[in-house]
Amino acid sequence: MRTTDVVVIGAGAAGLMCAMTAAARGRQVLLLDHANKAGKKILMSGGGRCNFTNMWAEPENYFSQNPQFCHSALARYSPWDFIALVDKHAIPYHEKKLGQLFCDHKSRDIRDMLLKECDEVGVDVRLNTAVRKIEKQGDGYALRTDIGEVACASLVIATGGLSIPTLGATGFGYEVAKQFGHEVLPTRAGLVPFIITDALKDLCNELSGTSVDSVVRCNGHSFHENILFTHRGLSGPSILQISSFWQLGDAVEINLLPDRDALEWLEGQRAARPDAELKTVLSEIFTKKTAGLLSDRWFVSKPMKQYTAAELRDVADKLSAWQVVPAGTEGYRTAEVTLGGVDTREISSKTMESRRSPGLYFIGEVLDVTGHLGGFNFQWAWASGYAAAQVV
Repeated sequence: MRTTDVVVIGAGAAGLMCAMTAAARGRQVLLLDHANKAGKKILMSGGGRCNFTNMWAEPENYFSQNPQFCHSALARYSPWDFIALVDKHAIPYHEKKLGQLFCDHKSRDIRDMLLKECDEVGVDVRLNTAVRKIEKQGDGYALRTDIGEVACASLVIATGGLSIPTLGATGFGYEVAKQFGHEVLPTRAGLVPFIITDALKDLCNELSGTSVDSVVRCNGHSFHENILFTHRGLSGPSILQISSFWQLGDAVEINLLPDRDALEWLEGQRAARPDAELKTVLSEIFTKKTAGLLSDRWFVSKPMKQYTAAELRDVADKLSAWQVVPAGTEGYRTAEVTLGGVDTREISSKTMESRRSPGLYFIGEVLDVTGHLGGFNFQWAWASGYAAAQVV
């Protein structure tokens, strides 16, 4: 049986960070992953450019049934710590918007940086290697793997959630947690597009590919970014954000005129341009196609002077408080994250160690910690991986 100090299962963002940091402390680290490539989710993230952190990441950007849990790790490994690592490797990057940092070139730059760090400190990375069985053995753990029997003092679960199964996502980490007495909170897809199946589906399909600046609200949360019409329903940053707070049957309110008082603006247009048709007025804010379809489907487009006060209020209400009841989401197939997971009330917030089974650690997405869209989930991966690596 092979013996090592630390086994990390999962060569994604959190696992790579933990492995390289622990090895830099002098620990002997074996990093295992059943996939044929390390960091697959890193490679596809950010449209292939990896939104690797957010400069303004704070605990308020995360949600969990134990909201205080993320504070310690995020405080001890900040976005600026990861940015320093990126600078060390001379990887060019830029802020896209709202503190979101992306590679100038390819996501591979970040993945390769992490692998290089692992190589420099002697991490033994084994891909195409499944873990078949885990048992407690004395003060440590014994694993049966595709490369044989392995014993370790510290075992780190960094296997992620259920999102994007085509990249190899499985529920393995949840099964390990249950095996050692942990509660796994209900999981569901997060940061995911909505599916529309009612009469609005035709509108979404006709406007597929069209993006509109909006404020989207649901269950007391709101986000001001673009929505994107798709042939299946609605997507875009604000939709992905709000999906994490949406439950089946909930209505989502969309303000298509977020930077103005809709009624006041329409009344001003009626006074200034009484002979202009509504679709013509709307085409100065939306694309001509969007203005035409909204006018034809929601209203009777006519010259502005012909609208009564009540009719103009109705137009304003529809544009500023469009009510949509999604039929569902696209699920784990396209979800960026998995909501829920290992209950953090049974995990040390400082070390990520299990309170039920000493020497067992959980980091990254497998835990019940989910960030907003925009680099926050990567920052949680870096921070939680770093926290565990200080003690394994």
